Amino acid sequence: MGAGAEHVGSGTVPTTPATPPFTTARLDALPLDPAYAEEMAVVLADPALYVFTGGEPPEPAVLRSRYERQCAGSPDPGERWWNWVLRVRGEGSLAGYVQATVRGPRAEIAWVVGTPWQGRGYAREAAEGLAAHLASAGGVREFVAHIHPDHAASAAVAAGAGLRPTGEWEDGEQRWAARATLAPMP
Repeated sequence: MGAGAEHVGSGTVPTTPATPPFTTARLDALPLDPAYAEEMAVVLADPALYVFTGGEPPEPAVLRSRYERQCAGSPDPGERWWNWVLRVRGEGSLAGYVQATVRGPRAEIAWVVGTPWQGRGYAREAAEGLAAHLASAGGVREFVAHIHPDHAASAAVAAGAGLRPTGEWEDGEQRWAARATLAPMP
């Protein structure tokens, strides 16, 4: 999954309905809002982002509709969807997103960084920050991501965030997992 999935979102981490923001050294993770659709459509416009995950760059109206569904939350009361857009603090621009679907102490996570911002360590920083935030904010103790076997960049992000391949596969993607370490947030 590492490169993102539409159905991933929030989790059962704190009991508040709102998705709390978090920060890393260079990024502000802002709770998803449909108002970000226009800017995020530009961030997600490169067809190269969809080589491993399928799909195509979304139009702003389609993205707004997706964000409305994600913000409404999971229909399953035992599951919460949390979604954040990533703002590069030094630039003030959105550069990607992170997501977590949380069920009890387990979170399935995903990340996408737009092509112009790749190669700067933002995806790894965001994935590490997401895991630290979920562990400290709500007791998530296990992280899972699904990554296409040919997606070396996503595998490097997962490894950098402490996840390791499990040898399990789902829909052609390898399952990566990690147990939470309770280190301070970046």
